[in-house]
Amino acid sequence: MSAQAVLFDAPGPRARARHRVLGVVGGLVLVGLLALLVRGLASPDNNQFTAQKWAPFVDPETWTSYLLPGLLATLKAAGAAVVLSGVLGVLLGLGRLSEAKAVRIVCGALVEFLRSVPVLVMMLFVYYFCIFVLGVLGDTSTFVGVVGGLTLYNSAVIAELIRSGVFALPRGQREAGLAIGLTPRQTLLTVLLPQAVTAMLPSLISQLVVILKDTALGYIISFTELLRSGTTLSTAYGNLIPTLIVVAAMFIAINYTLSLVARVVERRLQRGGRTSGPVAGAAGTGEAGAVGLAAAEPVGVDGTPTR
Repeated sequence: MSAQAVLFDAPGPRARARHRVLGVVGGLVLVGLLALLVRGLASPDNNQFTAQKWAPFVDPETWTSYLLPGLLATLKAAGAAVVLSGVLGVLLGLGRLSEAKAVRIVCGALVEFLRSVPVLVMMLFVYYFCIFVLGVLGDTSTFVGVVGGLTLYNSAVIAELIRSGVFALPRGQREAGLAIGLTPRQTLLTVLLPQAVTAMLPSLISQLVVILKDTALGYIISFTELLRSGTTLSTAYGNLIPTLIVVAAMFIAINYTLSLVARVVERRLQRGGRTSGPVAGAAGTGEAGAVGLAAAEPVGVDGTPTR
């Protein structure tokens, strides 16, 4: 019998009614603030919602010369950062799980350092490193700066996801791998790591949203991503607020799509019935416990369960 773990008691009828009232009141307050904001922007002093301000967005040149190239640059930087941070994150995660103490210490210190430094600082460091050390200038240095900063930070996050996913598995998984003659490294790579990646896949996909959003920080180092392309457009047409609204809508659409993908993957994994814990009726002899890595409880030499 399993019970759902909660941090507080389930709300009763009065509490639920109170929560509904607070939700309605909070929603009305937000709607009121939004109405005041729209009214202020539409006032004669600002005129941000006139047809003239929105007219550039029906011009194909606006999209082909500004927004779509900026969106393409954003997707390129995010895609490169996803691949590189995924590879480096897995390596750092494996390093933190290594049997060698020196490797664990070095990888652990590196992960903690990368997680502590802001992404923008990393982008600036990589950007100026490309300029003053490597002598790389122009669009290449800005692209490398954005991708490098995103890679360094997100690789540390992915490494922690991998490590926590492995630690969340039952100890019987590792014991079963060792029982059939696998070395600790082989057990980690062939038994534990695939299950950890599968379990953490929704979180890994959700991290793509963070990477995509953080590409906007490239604005500081003059990377021509979506936000900078939008501000350049607003400078040409004098419609900053409408341009920011359109750019925000584009970011929301892409990030919402990635969030939907994460939910779909999570539901499919749950429906697939994959489990890393013991299955009822699977415990038996020591041989059965060794062969059924994901299904059987670890057993002793006398055939009795060790847990």
